Amino acid sequence: MIIPVNGEFSSRLAQQIEWAGGQAIRVETEPGVNATFDQVKEAFDNNKDVKAFYCVWNETSTGTMINYLDKIKNLTSRNDSYYVLDGVSIVGGEELHMDKWGIDIAMTGAQKAFACPPGISPICINQRTRKYMEDNPPNTMYFNLPRYFKYYEEAKHTPFTPALPILYAYREAMRIMLEEGMEKRIQRHRICSNALYSGLSAIGLTPFAKEDSRSTVVIALNYLEGLEDKTFRNTLAEKFRVLVAGGFGNLKGKVFRVGCMGEVQRYHVMRTISSIASTLDMMGYTVDAKAGLSIAEEKLKAL
Repeated sequence: MIIPVNGEFSSRLAQQIEWAGGQAIRVETEPGVNATFDQVKEAFDNNKDVKAFYCVWNETSTGTMINYLDKIKNLTSRNDSYYVLDGVSIVGGEELHMDKWGIDIAMTGAQKAFACPPGISPICINQRTRKYMEDNPPNTMYFNLPRYFKYYEEAKHTPFTPALPILYAYREAMRIMLEEGMEKRIQRHRICSNALYSGLSAIGLTPFAKEDSRSTVVIALNYLEGLEDKTFRNTLAEKFRVLVAGGFGNLKGKVFRVGCMGEVQRYHVMRTISSIASTLDMMGYTVDAKAGLSIAEEKLKAL
């Protein structure tokens, strides 16, 4: 299986493939930089018997997002290999066309861009993948999708008792999404992330990811020199009630991450920029809060 690796979660996925007995062909790049389409193509050129392409669409540990999903089917169609998409942190926040893009399996987490409590992992599977699964059922009791197919067709039930309150919350989250409209929702995410990138850059912070690799739902930012991670995030949370995430692994203490998904609107963008600027000021850094808020407000006019 070919998999681009540039952060914590894509690395974990490659490891899981190997634990399951597969061979993970890693297309590795440094954190903050996505593998290019040409690099992925080269991996396909050099591995004619590849069975599948796996990818983490949105690498939250580094704030990067793959932007050539629509081109991968040109590679998987060569030998009818499978196209598997980990969209845990981005489905519902960015544009996705499974059939058009030739994706066989896509999965997500309801707690991310769906703005739902955690505990549900929606999975979409096309017909040819379903047939393969039913012809080759796994030797597991629980993560056994053919078993789910069977119970649904027989009685519209799940094979095991689900967490019903979470299902009700998921249904309500879906209603909210459809009421807003997916095109408007996606555009809102893009506008708000543009405002966050621009506004936070204007107060002196720099995005961690390279410009052509940046995510629209997770903004990763480099810490200013000497800025202590825990002190900064604790102050931001305690004084301004704004929570941001720290870095993973080798990036711990080097970056922090701002979510831009779910119900994030103008208010959240402006409050986040203002609160970060105030926290930096309290910690002795000279920042131009007015410039950050001004440019963010200008970007948000598109909403």
